[in-house]
Amino acid sequence: MLEHYFPNQLERGVVQCLIAALAVLAVMLLARRRAPGLLSEISFAELRGLLQIFAVGAILAALLRGPAWTSTFVLAGMILAAASIVRKRAKKIPRAFVLALIAIGVGAGTILSVMTATGVIPLKILTLVPVGSMVIANTMNTQSIFLDRFRGEVVSHVGEIESALALGATPDVAVEQYLRAAFRASLIPAVDNIRSLG
Repeated sequence: MLEHYFPNQLERGVVQCLIAALAVLAVMLLARRRAPGLLSEISFAELRGLLQIFAVGAILAALLRGPAWTSTFVLAGMILAAASIVRKRAKKIPRAFVLALIAIGVGAGTILSVMTATGVIPLKILTLVPVGSMVIANTMNTQSIFLDRFRGEVVSHVGEIESALALGATPDVAVEQYLRAAFRASLIPAVDNIRSLG
């Protein structure tokens, strides 16, 4: 429909950005009514995301002309950025950055390595970087949900955990059921996405 009114691709792109911005503004206004502190976080996240898209787009435009091995550095940078975002989400968890870096690096790294080694993803920057960024983003989201839910479970069940420790349970045993609950909750979005693929 927009192609009819805006045949020029640049003009159409600007209009598409404006429509997306209005949609985000509507969500922000709705979020403000339900969670007042969330408005500034959404605004900052949107501005930061927009700047990152421009920066990454410029970097990728240069890298797409380079050899395939340069995608390793791009993906490593994405993993560091993802771990940093998880750390900000899980501020009250000690060593959250290291935990997130290991989890995202090992999880996303293993999947991408297996997929490129078996030929599912061609070893080309044009494919590896976009697919890799999606895998890293999903891993980051799962890690954020896991750490947030695990902390909530521990805070909600401090008495039970302390009682188990006082009775001689090891820390691993004392928190095991809460760890499982957090793990299960962190996988809900991924499982729902898989269920709705068809």
